[in-house]
Amino acid sequence: MSQINNPLHGIKLADIVTELHNTYGWEYLANTIPIRCFSNDPSIKSSLKFLRKTPWARTKVENLYLNMLKKNNSKKQ
Repeated sequence: MSQINNPLHGIKLADIVTELHNTYGWEYLANTIPIRCFSNDPSIKSSLKFLRKTPWARTKVENLYLNMLKKNNSKKQ
């Protein structure tokens, strides 16, 4: 199956979480997506462990990442 139209193709979950954390910080992530791995002693490792097991939360994180990319692209134009 082709992934040509998938904007997340080739991007690792670790890179997504790291970039979101660097851009927004844990507090913003916890307020935007209320999951414990962002609010209680957050770390990239604990977030990845939870997100890999929890498809609904991973989808929310991926959507937030895509929105961040859209905002960044619109600022560049």
